[in-house]
Amino acid sequence: MLRFIQLIVCNLPRLYMIPRMAYMAGHPEKYTEEACYKYARLAVRRMIRTGRIKTLGYGMENLPKEGGYVMFPNHQGKYDALGIVYTHQKPCAIVIDDAKSHMILTSQFIDLVGGKRLIIGDPRQTVGLMRTISEEVAAGRRYIIFPEGGYHRNHNKVCDFKPGCFKCAIKAKAPIVPVVLIDSYKVFEEWSLRKVTTQVHYLPPLYYEEYKGLSTAQVSEIVHDRIKAYIGKVTKS
Repeated sequence: MLRFIQLIVCNLPRLYMIPRMAYMAGHPEKYTEEACYKYARLAVRRMIRTGRIKTLGYGMENLPKEGGYVMFPNHQGKYDALGIVYTHQKPCAIVIDDAKSHMILTSQFIDLVGGKRLIIGDPRQTVGLMRTISEEVAAGRRYIIFPEGGYHRNHNKVCDFKPGCFKCAIKAKAPIVPVVLIDSYKVFEEWSLRKVTTQVHYLPPLYYEEYKGLSTAQVSEIVHDRIKAYIGKVTKS
């Protein structure tokens, strides 16, 4: 929280970026997806610099070179998606809990990257949203979905995954990319302004040929176990 306050104070001269994000997101006839994502990454880089944050990216060579795919990271806190956007060069959208998506800056950022808002507890909206995401992924878009459904102050421990999150990727027959986040919780959870280093690891994708015929629960378990095992290897825990 202390770092969050610092970021607000240090970036007061850049408040113009918030209405700029809203304008760009609201005028797709003027700004391409690539242009919007480039501006989103600029905002993240400025935040990282003023927040004394260092994020290291690994395994970018594992990302599919062509077509759409879905990234499924473990979830530690508010910085998670930003760390991925910082290390992921191609445009990618974020799926976020609708209840947490309407804060100033968060709302404009989600709209800028073409993200989707999930209304938890509304099965009809969830089904429709997953169908839309599946169609967009099949058409070549990339998404970030947090299968834990939220963060629970679990630090570098991985909670259970919600198998339903994987339906959109399976229906699109798209690559499923496990993403490992390490120490991401330290950015906003620790009451400190000391320099903090986080890590983003992109693991080898699970392609359709490997998971076809498996249930969503089986796919979910495979991705969960790979992320958990990798965190254990890196943190020695």
